[in-house]
Amino acid sequence: MIPVPGFEGRRVAVFGLGRSGITAARALQAGGAIPVLWDDGEAGRAQAKGEGFTVEDLAAADWSDFAALVLSPGAPLTHPRPHWTVDLARAAGVPVLGDIELFARALASYSSSSSGLTGGPRVVAITGTNGKSTTTALIGWVLRSSGLTVHVGGNIGVGVLALPEPTPGAVYVIEVSSYQLDLTTTFAPDVAILTNISPDHLDRHGGMDGYVAAKARIFANQGRDNLALVGVDDSWGQGIASERSQRVIAISSSAHPREGGDPGLSSGDDAEDQRLAPSLPVERPQNWVPAFAGMSGIKAVPGAIWSEGRKLVNLTAARSLPGRHNAQNAAFAYATARALGLDHDAAVAGLLSFPGLAHRMEAVGRLGSVRFINDSKATNADAARQALASYPSVFWIAGGVPKAGGIADLADLFPRIAKAYLIGDAAAAFAETLADTPHVIARTLDAAVAAAAVDAASAGGDQIVLLSPACASFDQFKDFEARGEAFRAAVLALGTVPETAS
Repeated sequence: MIPVPGFEGRRVAVFGLGRSGITAARALQAGGAIPVLWDDGEAGRAQAKGEGFTVEDLAAADWSDFAALVLSPGAPLTHPRPHWTVDLARAAGVPVLGDIELFARALASYSSSSSGLTGGPRVVAITGTNGKSTTTALIGWVLRSSGLTVHVGGNIGVGVLALPEPTPGAVYVIEVSSYQLDLTTTFAPDVAILTNISPDHLDRHGGMDGYVAAKARIFANQGRDNLALVGVDDSWGQGIASERSQRVIAISSSAHPREGGDPGLSSGDDAEDQRLAPSLPVERPQNWVPAFAGMSGIKAVPGAIWSEGRKLVNLTAARSLPGRHNAQNAAFAYATARALGLDHDAAVAGLLSFPGLAHRMEAVGRLGSVRFINDSKATNADAARQALASYPSVFWIAGGVPKAGGIADLADLFPRIAKAYLIGDAAAAFAETLADTPHVIARTLDAAVAAAAVDAASAGGDQIVLLSPACASFDQFKDFEARGEAFRAAVLALGTVPETAS
């Protein structure tokens, strides 16, 4: 746990007692604060009482006595309207903070005598609409493989304040959501990463402008010695990169995903790589300068990372990093590793040995020549696009609770779908969108897996059965992890050979 100083002997309101809220309360208490907890649910309040915390109805509390409100990222700060605790806090002049901001303040107390990438502890923070969890896990793996002390958490896995206390040379690699960034005021990572932006969570941010502004906050407090790695395959990322005053490396793929996906690149053919990996966008930001020797920008193509017309890394041996989007994730990890002092060979070794992230393009098993891929974390169409574009032909399992727009934006990839198996609430609407693309309404995940396995085996040759739902999971599952585990169980029940054993 990371004790949070600065509130010694003072009452701090904590609303929302999920993972981040209860962890924040523990960290505040460890730092000498008097946390006062409340949650709308009885279960959260009961847990807090069981741990000996003060539980008090914040609607009836004296807010003039609070030093801060620590708000759960699940409670709205601004839209569709501020949470009632936010209204009360603002009326009393009480600052509203989140767990990432508490983390930033705690580390500042440890790091007051050191700054920049050469002092420790250091922080790498990752956000984006898609790819942030894989990028976070990959960076943690690469850095840890080199022998560094690395703590991975935040919006992935362990809550950030539950991570170990800082030690000299330690590196924190944390995933941060737009909700968490909205609640930051001083957070300044040594390396900040924006993977990409596409419309998501618009109800919570009042529209696209608010969502983009929240994502851009990851860079807001960085100094000129900090590093910003910005994905520029979308116009929002390009705009953010051009506005930065710190060191920037823009990271792009050779073609925007909407321009036709994987061009069939053979990464072993250097001439073809050279043709498909032109120099980075012509309109470079004014502050676009090398972060380390020889690198001012990076381009990712399937199976390779390029910079300044030179192939830096051949990724064809990295089985857990297929496709253009994973090459871009690898580019973020490579740049981070080099910026934090790893040499080229150590960074590449880490990339090639990465075992992959559960539920994100995860190879679950093989039955004859049919491979089963678990991409349950693809909860929107843009995330599913990355998976579909990674294979020339797939037997696609999709559906759940649809996001705005459904799968209409994936129409250019429908020719890659040998057949679709539709589940959950979205099944009928997805069937209508797919039109003449072969599909069947399977309704349940078990039925979809069984039918897809039979059809893929009948097709002959190497085939892919892909769960990439393009939907939230809450109609049939607790979360995307539960959906992915159900897929794994259904696949293994067919008698498949686990991928690690093949």
